[in-house]
Amino acid sequence: MNKPIIQVQHLTKTYRVPEKLPGLGASVRSLFKPQYRDVEAVRDISFEVHSGEMVGLIGPNGAGKTTTLKMLSGLLYPTSGQATVAGFTPWERHTNYLRRISMVMGNRSAMNWDIPPMDSFRVLSQIYRVPEKTYLHILDELIALMDMEALMKKPVRNLSLGERMKCELVAGLLYQPDILFLDEPTLGLDVAMQRRIRQFLKSYNTDHAVTVILTSHYMADVTALCPRVMLIHHGRLVFDGKLQSLAEKLAPFKLIKLQFSTPVIDFENYLQQFPDVESLPRQDEHYSLRVARSEVAKVTAQLLSQLPIADLSVEDPPIEAVIDQIYEVGSV
Repeated sequence: MNKPIIQVQHLTKTYRVPEKLPGLGASVRSLFKPQYRDVEAVRDISFEVHSGEMVGLIGPNGAGKTTTLKMLSGLLYPTSGQATVAGFTPWERHTNYLRRISMVMGNRSAMNWDIPPMDSFRVLSQIYRVPEKTYLHILDELIALMDMEALMKKPVRNLSLGERMKCELVAGLLYQPDILFLDEPTLGLDVAMQRRIRQFLKSYNTDHAVTVILTSHYMADVTALCPRVMLIHHGRLVFDGKLQSLAEKLAPFKLIKLQFSTPVIDFENYLQQFPDVESLPRQDEHYSLRVARSEVAKVTAQLLSQLPIADLSVEDPPIEAVIDQIYEVGSV
C-alpha cells in the first residue's frame, strides 16, 4: 500500500486556562497571583490516512475534533507529538503546504459578505496563483456540480445559509487541494440541503480522489460519506475502523420488524420459545423484536413458516443509538 498522506503520532494539545474563584476578594487576588489549570483538548492520538480516503472524525461536543483539525491544518501548534500531512509539518505553514490543503468550517466564512461570490472566488484564485484558464475550468465544474449559477452575482449577505455553504465549499476547492478538512459542513442546513452537500462531496471525491477528514454531529453525513470513522472522546482516540464494525461490536443484535396479515392471538406467549429474543413496545399493528445477530436467520425462518406474515424486515439498530452508548460510557 502507498505511504499514508496523513501520519499522526502521539499528538497532544493542552491549554493553560485561568481559574478564578467567585467573589471580589478572589478577583483581586487573581490580579497579583493568577491561578491556572491545564485542560487536555487532545491526548496522545495516533492514526494514518491514505490518499483518497474519506474519514469521519466523530465525538461529543468538546471531544477534541476541531482542535485536531486545526493542528493538522496548521492553525494550532501541538503541545507534543508529530504530524506529517502531504510530506509537510502542518504548523510550519509552508506556502506549498497551504496550497495542498483546504479547511472548510460550517460556522466560519471565507467569503466577503458585501460582494458577490464571483468576486471572492476571483480574489482567492489570485491568492493561490491559479492560472486563468485553469481557474475558469474549475469554477465552471464546481458551479455545475453545486447547481449555483443563480447565486454568483448576489451579495453573500443576501444568500441563505445553504447557499453560503455551497459557496464556502467552492471557495475551498478552487485551487484543487489534495486534502480537505471539513468541520461541520452541514451545520444548520435543512435536510434537503444536507443531502445535496453530501452528494456533491461524494461525487467530488470520486472524480478527484481528494482526501477528506470530516467532522459532523449529523450521523447521516458520516454514514453517507465515510466508510471509516475515528471516534474521539475526552481527547482520546477510542476507535478507528469501519463504521459497520463499530455498530456490530457495540450492538450485537438486529431488529426484526413485522406485521401480520391476520391477528395473532397471544404473540407474547409464542415468543417464549425464543429465550434470546426481546419484544419491543408495539406501534399500532407493527411489532419489533431485538434478536442476536447469530439467531436472526433461524428466528426469521420460523416466523415466516409459522405465522401469517404480511411484511417483515431485518434492520441494524440506528447508528445514533450506538454512538450515544459510547458517549455515555466513554469507551468502546
